[in-house]
Amino acid sequence: MRTEEHLAAFGRDGAALEVAGIPLERLAARVGSTPFFAYDRAAITTRVAEVRAALPDRVGLGYAVKANPMPAVVQHLSRLVDSLDVASAGELAVALDTGHDPARISFAGPGKTDAELRRAVAAGAVVEIESRTELQRLVRTGKELAVRPQAAVRVNPPFAVKGSGMRMGGGPQQFGVDAEMVPSLLGEVSPGDVDVLGFHVFAGSQNLRADILVEAQARTVDLVLELATHLRDEVRYVNLGGGFGIPYFEKDERLDLALVGQRLGELLDERLVEALPHAAVSLELGRYLVGEAGVYVTQVVDVKESRGQAYAVVDGGMHHQLAASGNFGQVIRRNYPMALGNRLGDPDTGPVTVVGCLCTPLDLLGDSVELPRPDVGDLVVVFQAGAYGLTASPTAFLGHPAPAEVLL
Repeated sequence: MRTEEHLAAFGRDGAALEVAGIPLERLAARVGSTPFFAYDRAAITTRVAEVRAALPDRVGLGYAVKANPMPAVVQHLSRLVDSLDVASAGELAVALDTGHDPARISFAGPGKTDAELRRAVAAGAVVEIESRTELQRLVRTGKELAVRPQAAVRVNPPFAVKGSGMRMGGGPQQFGVDAEMVPSLLGEVSPGDVDVLGFHVFAGSQNLRADILVEAQARTVDLVLELATHLRDEVRYVNLGGGFGIPYFEKDERLDLALVGQRLGELLDERLVEALPHAAVSLELGRYLVGEAGVYVTQVVDVKESRGQAYAVVDGGMHHQLAASGNFGQVIRRNYPMALGNRLGDPDTGPVTVVGCLCTPLDLLGDSVELPRPDVGDLVVVFQAGAYGLTASPTAFLGHPAPAEVLL
């Protein structure tokens, strides 16, 4: 997917990029400083509607708060989705502040502390069990609070999803309970101690191949049906994970969302509906809902040339946008789409390397990007910045101030 397509998704006012209809320089003045992240709430709403239209009616839609936990973003999404998934007590607090039904908040992730389990159980959230010892601590917590915890077993499946940005299933994993160990784990659960609702299976993220996602969902359903025979009660909770990817790089093709939805509907009708009639089936998406709705804006503070290479030095960097630097999941580094957001009409004059203000060669936002020759004061825009941006970055490195975030 080319930069021109990302530009078209936001619009322009003459030579200036617009975000939510606001010209970029005016937006920078409104925010008050650079760098900053800006998220378009209308774009998020539209994406949720697209997903809803493509998915079968019986499939619930969850938002993975880790993708972008900005409270205003989570508040907005809480009105649009059926459930929220959190991975820390901090995210749990953000989710609860939205007023979302606690029973529709799930808490996943390895290494939950006793204090986090206590808060989740007290709130009435669904705890996704990641290990045998976590189950034991959950039972103890429930007894201490005189509350029967609601839980699901997060399963480490025996398969991985090819083509995923991050594989989170197959082989040894810190995530979930190995599928072959789930039956014995369920055998240890006393119905009076924990209400085990069902299963969560998430095998990989950032996948653009509909055929691969469809195959993974089919294998997931087969696995859930096998494990369901070991659950004392009826299965009421099936989280099929997510893994829907967005296009970051020039040759990336968009995920065929319609095909995924169609095949998922066929899969549920053929295999799941009759076998597990009381199961609430959901998909949990993060990046796919918010990633393309955000931009990271940073100002050029210096321009220089070194042995024939043009450099633009900006006031932001990898401490805010680690993913764009290539240090968050990329095996082979590639540039995120970017532009001079205040000079869209100017022709490209040659490759410019965009670097941040940190004292490390890792602080590289764009390597030899075709841009107009930058001037001090220009605004560099990094697209696809709505997910895994600020909170997935080493913000404390070298003590620079944190960037602003705005939801427009």
